[in-house]
Amino acid sequence: MLFINTRPQDRAAALTNTLQHAGIQVLEIPLLELHARAWSADLAQCYAQLLNAQVIVVVSPSAVTMGMAWLDRAGLTIAQLESIQWVAVGQATANTLAEYGIRGVTPSVETSEGMLTLPCLEDLVAGSTVAFWRGEGGRQFMMQQLIERDIDILNFILYERQLPLLSAQSIQSYVSVLQASPRYCMLVTSEASWLNWLQLMQDHYDLLKRACFLVLGERLVNLVTQSRVQLALDYKIIQLEDLNPTHILQYVQQVQETP
Repeated sequence: MLFINTRPQDRAAALTNTLQHAGIQVLEIPLLELHARAWSADLAQCYAQLLNAQVIVVVSPSAVTMGMAWLDRAGLTIAQLESIQWVAVGQATANTLAEYGIRGVTPSVETSEGMLTLPCLEDLVAGSTVAFWRGEGGRQFMMQQLIERDIDILNFILYERQLPLLSAQSIQSYVSVLQASPRYCMLVTSEASWLNWLQLMQDHYDLLKRACFLVLGERLVNLVTQSRVQLALDYKIIQLEDLNPTHILQYVQQVQETP
């Protein structure tokens, strides 16, 4: 069984190692890379209001490190943020927060929907403030849900997300591997990464029919399902609730054992 690990290069190792240890062939095709944004008037304005926030939502380990890097420039310290509740999208992000001495709560389902069910967000009253440490284009659904509840948003756009140039340049070699694979599993963790994959495969949509896509969260499953209808392709979709490598391995083994 071939597995395509689409995690960013700096976050792919744990999953790749777990699968390879179990005898699964892994092809790493990162579909997103992050580029930090420079200090700007918009960021300065957000940091100036940060102490007014009741909650800080951090969407990735990179968002943690990039957000922390600007604290000194903004005239703030971590100690000043101790009374604010931190929300981490998943355990990897929570672990990065812990390196700064901060305990972040994580949802059982590592998606925007999962985070919205956390009591610290679900119980907010109108007029409260939530800060988002995120990348360009990320977490639009979650922020919109909070805005509709009259929650004020501090929008920290700390980085941009792009399709890695190497992945785009290597597409023909990837296609050759897929053509030699009767079926494969692939991880899909965000709308941006899915759209990047469709872009890469636009001349080879027939190869999607060989796939079983392991997709994070219900909303993203709906998007991948819509693409299946629009492209008139029959591929399998399995919904993930988290990105735990052991859980992903279990799903891959189930697919492997299915005739």
